[in-house]
Amino acid sequence: MNYILAVFKSRFATLNFANLLKDNNIPVAIINTPAQITRACGISVKFLGDYLPKVQSLFLRRPNNFDGFYSVVKTNGREQYFKI
Repeated sequence: MNYILAVFKSRFATLNFANLLKDNNIPVAIINTPAQITRACGISVKFLGDYLPKVQSLFLRRPNNFDGFYSVVKTNGREQYFKI
């Protein structure tokens, strides 16, 4: 199953965004940011790709420390990351 990462440059912004999504009944997980995405603070918000339109509508104003959304695709047991 493919998923999306919301990547921020600060832990504070990451945790605030995770709480915003939880408050809107979107299941999330806080995970370590993959090493391939190096511009981040070290943790990211993980959610299923099906929720992306709702997440984007909640995220109207992107703070300066937002790095982007990344689609994570598993192929043959290997993950690939694509900036959305």
